[in-house]
Amino acid sequence: MRLVLKMFKFLFAIVLVGILGLFGWLTFTPPDGLLSATAAMAKMVCSNVFIAKRDADTVIGTDVTFWLPRAVKYLKISVDTANQRVEVGYLGLFAKRSAQFGEGRGCALVSKDEIRAHATPPSAPTTSDALWPAGERVRLSDDKRLLAALNDPALQGPGMRAIVVVHDGRIVGETYGGGFNASTPLLGWSMTKAANVALAGMAIKDGKLSLDQQNLFPQWAGDARAKISVADLMAMTSGLEWNEDRGNSTDAGRLENLAQDAAAFARDRALVAPPGTKFNYSGGSSVLLTRLWQNAIDAEARSYPQQRLFKPLGMTSAVLESDPSGTFLGEGFLYANARDWARFGEFLRLNGEWNGEQLLPIGFVDYMRSPVPASDEGRGPVYGRGGVWLALGQGFNLPADTFMLQGHLRQVITIIPSRKLVILRMGLTREDIGYSVAKLLYAIVAASQPNN
Repeated sequence: MRLVLKMFKFLFAIVLVGILGLFGWLTFTPPDGLLSATAAMAKMVCSNVFIAKRDADTVIGTDVTFWLPRAVKYLKISVDTANQRVEVGYLGLFAKRSAQFGEGRGCALVSKDEIRAHATPPSAPTTSDALWPAGERVRLSDDKRLLAALNDPALQGPGMRAIVVVHDGRIVGETYGGGFNASTPLLGWSMTKAANVALAGMAIKDGKLSLDQQNLFPQWAGDARAKISVADLMAMTSGLEWNEDRGNSTDAGRLENLAQDAAAFARDRALVAPPGTKFNYSGGSSVLLTRLWQNAIDAEARSYPQQRLFKPLGMTSAVLESDPSGTFLGEGFLYANARDWARFGEFLRLNGEWNGEQLLPIGFVDYMRSPVPASDEGRGPVYGRGGVWLALGQGFNLPADTFMLQGHLRQVITIIPSRKLVILRMGLTREDIGYSVAKLLYAIVAASQPNN
């Protein structure tokens, strides 16, 4: 009996030591994967509650559950409405991460007691009764073909949140998913990259940057990275090592959820190919481009997106979020409602002109949609030199001048200048279920042509 008791005590001690060790590990050195998950969810809930004005429980029940279906029940998500702050922790104890909302800045990851300063707030919503895009009044088409395309669940795709069709400068069709409407800001994910390039283009127009500019960061002086140009960053041909989406631990995830200074994280990647020779889709390159135009604009950088892009276009809902250091996350964190995203698409269709004013350098949009020769290597999609994709190589049977903004989870703005069309589709749609926007686009393009 004594031997059994001793054995029991010994086993109990081993289990207790193991539990204490696990507790200590999760408390003091939680794994990056867990920290990244709680950080991403804190920021997601914060942005959707305080920018998009969505109900917190709904966000947790849809968006968080979509991302972490098995882990969501182990997360404690605390929404502090009074202080506009969200904290997420595993089991309420481990890997706690917080995100703080700031007016005009959206949400960013913060330390436990940090309070974020405010930035330039978005423009006041328009009260004009003018037709979109000058105002918010729309005159929708009653074309049966268009209505059928917009209201077909199979064409909309699972998780659709917004579809907007612009023809010849006017919204002619729109539809929204349950719980969403024309005023709900939506995350564009990588569609943000094109807006980031447009901001760089405005800095170029202001004489602050140039496409062929090299020696971009002091930390690159004296090594081969000094030959990376602004154009290389825009075209994703910097040659810097980057893992965007391969495996469970990606550079993109670390940049967005773990790095205090996203630009420094991307800047310190090793060079693995001569600049300008190899295409590698990289959120890091986009953040470096952001940091460059922010450095070039200097003191006015915080207000630059609002003053130079969003306000002139009437994008009153637009908020471009930043990392903890103040670098805008130009690779993927622009929130705007569907009509404002459509305004940006129309701006590109008009070659960077708005209300008679040329906001981008003449020919800059043509440059953005010129192909990067190294992007497809003869096998697939073709990337443009400025944050857009060309229909060529994607299997879309669309007019040859079609170009697209594409973001994670099937965010798409399709721009067809020859047809005077801008088609937006946004949602929360898994990318491994076989859904493609192609049939939706075909149906809308067909409906937009005069009846024979």
